[in-house]
Amino acid sequence: MTTTDDPAESARPAGTDPTALQDDGTRRQFISWLTLAFMTTASVASLRPSPSMAIYGLAAIFLYLLPAVVFLLPTALVGAELASGWNGGIYRWVSEALGKPLGFLAVWCQFAMTIAYYPSLLAYVASTFAYVIDPSLAENGLYVAIVIIVIYWSGVWISSRGTKTIAGLSSFGLIIGTLIPGVLLVVLGIVFLGQGNPSAQPMSPDHWLPPWTGLASLVLIVNNFLSYAGMEMNGVHVSSLREPKREYPKSMFLATGLVLLIFILPALAIAWVMPSSQLSLTAGLMQAFQAFLDHFSIGWMTKVVGVMLVCAALGGMLTWLAGPAKGLVLLSRQEGYLPPALQKFNKDGAPQNIMIAQGVVTTLIGVLYAFSDDVSSAYWMFSVITVQIYLIAYLLMFVAVVRLRRTQPGVERGFRVPAVQWVAGVGFVASVAALAIGFVPPDQFGNQPLWRYLLIVGGGLLLLGLAIPAALLKYRKPSWIHPDHRQPSGTP
Repeated sequence: MTTTDDPAESARPAGTDPTALQDDGTRRQFISWLTLAFMTTASVASLRPSPSMAIYGLAAIFLYLLPAVVFLLPTALVGAELASGWNGGIYRWVSEALGKPLGFLAVWCQFAMTIAYYPSLLAYVASTFAYVIDPSLAENGLYVAIVIIVIYWSGVWISSRGTKTIAGLSSFGLIIGTLIPGVLLVVLGIVFLGQGNPSAQPMSPDHWLPPWTGLASLVLIVNNFLSYAGMEMNGVHVSSLREPKREYPKSMFLATGLVLLIFILPALAIAWVMPSSQLSLTAGLMQAFQAFLDHFSIGWMTKVVGVMLVCAALGGMLTWLAGPAKGLVLLSRQEGYLPPALQKFNKDGAPQNIMIAQGVVTTLIGVLYAFSDDVSSAYWMFSVITVQIYLIAYLLMFVAVVRLRRTQPGVERGFRVPAVQWVAGVGFVASVAALAIGFVPPDQFGNQPLWRYLLIVGGGLLLLGLAIPAALLKYRKPSWIHPDHRQPSGTP
């Protein structure tokens, strides 16, 4: 929202110059801290992780609050300082602090995590859509594999044509696929309990903390780190606030509260109607809707809700399918990180070649679902790989903000993190802990061999998150730099 549309404009203090100019001479467009809070909520909140936390029942509240304090808030605050001091995103931040190779590793991880993310997202889509056609398909590996492959390649085809209507799908998805189903689920749950029906899972105060059976009992908390990922992205808007030092913390605390409500209440509603032993990590949301709607004799609405959730998930996928890939390609044209064949754009400006290469890997992962007799476990493993790859970028970001405070203290920042070493330190330790805990299979993993879990999770992290970028750095050539960015011969 711009100054002319912002309700806060009318409340501007006397003497404030409404025509304040930016460094490039253009008029600065302000947004209110409330607007930024809602933008941040829209970019983070989702119903998809609810089944994973519903397994813990009342303890889901604690397991959402803990990573919010030790990860969500540190990433939001650190991202704001870095974004308000240096343009160029995480590559610029890490490069300035730790050197270009680690800067490339950070931006590569933001791209590579999508390779594991899309199969897990589309497995959720497949299980959700199964309730529209045949619920028994929700745990059918072959069906899930077909959906992953068909939908991903359809998304690539649409994105490669630069469809302009994709831009509006994010807001549409928040309302249609998150807010409306989320409110409906919570209302149904409250009415269900109000009728005197007992909760399927205990809700007494002594269940506030999850039962301790070793690290495996807490592993599903790792998924919350992925749920909160992206909070730092809206730090780029800190310069659009009139009083960043005062308004940005207020905005982030409000956004955190709203995000927690959207995460916690649906998870509790699912726990009210579904025993943890029967919950599917991919189809748990639809299991709860079906149970509630059947109870109220309006089971036909299950298909409607399923379509809403699927549309929202697909809209979210399409809105940023080409985003990380395009950023990596643009950077590689300047620095030569990728072979020229992967740097090409099609006539509509989409990085089609690298999207195709990414799609080949996504297809191979999708095929693995066809041979899986436990879709929930496969979904979880790829979710963990996604989190671990993404956490590498966050670890570098936390180190970067502390180092830049020491090496470049004179750079003007629109916002400074108070007690930055403590805040970044908490975020760093929490990220390391989440990365390590991800190697422990959850209790819900069943009797499958441990070596298989470690091979898939550890192999995925090492290959996608470390080995490939290391190889690209080692074997890159000066000729990989795009001609438009090469220095003339003899230039130092």
